[in-house]
Amino acid sequence: MFRTLAREPLVHFLLIGAALFALNAWLRPASAPAAGGEIVVTEARIRNLARSFGRTWQRPPTREELDGLVESYVREEVMVREALALGLDRDDAIIRRRLQQKVEFVSEEAAALAKPSDGELDAYLKAHADVFRREPRITFAQVYLDPARRKATVEADAKRLLATLSSAGATPDLSKAGDPLMLLEPRYENSTPTEVARLFGSDFAGALTKQPVGKWAGPIRSGYGLHLVKVDALVPGGAPALADVRPLVEREWANAKRQELSKAFYDKLRAKYRVTVQATEARKP
Repeated sequence: MFRTLAREPLVHFLLIGAALFALNAWLRPASAPAAGGEIVVTEARIRNLARSFGRTWQRPPTREELDGLVESYVREEVMVREALALGLDRDDAIIRRRLQQKVEFVSEEAAALAKPSDGELDAYLKAHADVFRREPRITFAQVYLDPARRKATVEADAKRLLATLSSAGATPDLSKAGDPLMLLEPRYENSTPTEVARLFGSDFAGALTKQPVGKWAGPIRSGYGLHLVKVDALVPGGAPALADVRPLVEREWANAKRQELSKAFYDKLRAKYRVTVQATEARKP
């Protein structure tokens, strides 16, 4: 039942309203801030000061340190009340931005209470399939032939080497076959087309996925030259099942829900105001 209530927008707005009421009371402890008045340092406040000290120093404060923490809090409270009484919070860009952030934090905390059902996550996954789509995975070997070194014979050399590699029982040392190129490895395990394209170029990556599995093929051209390749395994890509990517879908769903509720919250607040934007030279067409 709690999970059901936590998904209701009305519950979110009620929680936001209560939090805003508390936030307003905390920011302005008096209805009309003025110098003087009573400052009460409650037991709960003292315990909170002690806990904060303990998290920082990994030990409880001594009596003298706790007295110092209390006095620092009283000093802060005095200065804040005096600043509010003098109106120093008005027309201050930094304070205005901080107050805006505090209200937005209240909205985000309320949105964090929303917990998705499996049906909601599955629907989100299907609606954003491209975001979660998995690339194919390719395991392949390659032998490089350098056109600059072999010049006009490179194509013929590639055909002869392909025949040798394809012969029955052939177990060549790939590190010695072909021509050396320190930038490349003779074998790549479980690579995506994006990773292959980063090394060999997009044309090579596209051609590689079309080669037969378990056979030497080629030559395929890259930015370096020609390559003979053997695809040992090709795992197709596609849309994953929810169980395989649930944490990622939950995170993205939560981000989208937070933005949705934040916009609804702001729209509700803005509807309380009549906004008039005066024309200026800069705004004239």
